[in-house]
Amino acid sequence: MRKIAIAITGASGSIYAEGLLKRLLSIPEQWDELSVVLTENAKEVWKTELDNDSWKSFPLKYYHTNDFTAPFASGSGRYDTFIVIPCSMGTLGRIATGVSNDLITRAADVILKERRKLICVVRETPYNLVHIRNMETVTLAGGIICPATPSFYSKPTTPEAIAATVTDRVLDLAGFSIESFRWGK
Repeated sequence: MRKIAIAITGASGSIYAEGLLKRLLSIPEQWDELSVVLTENAKEVWKTELDNDSWKSFPLKYYHTNDFTAPFASGSGRYDTFIVIPCSMGTLGRIATGVSNDLITRAADVILKERRKLICVVRETPYNLVHIRNMETVTLAGGIICPATPSFYSKPTTPEAIAATVTDRVLDLAGFSIESFRWGK
């Protein structure tokens, strides 16, 4: 039984979150529960970057950032993967220092303490030393830092195809079986 939670923060990169949700919805046989939490900033950035609020149309269970009764706010909820996409540097900093002031940071704390899979898709450039140290701290705690850095081996020709080079990598890291470009094939 795979339980996945997705957090969407206000960092630029809504295209990654949208692509990941669409991709997960295309493989429902590979998960049992899929929960989503969006910050208010994420909703605004989504509207600005994608010119829509399509996140509302995805048939998923959404939680408010202050809903500490969400099942993935506790280890007993047994969620096995938590993906923060895009992950703002503010959110990363709070995760790195153990500040559980909202559902996103609490869920990340839970995932780390339970030794389950946390994937933070950071979207910032350039990095300053604080960012780098926070990425190191999360990595040392067992999390995975996956920068939203697209690859071009597959010769993507649309913004969505470029973003998919990142989201497919995230799904690989999360242990999903997907069709994707594979080097050497």
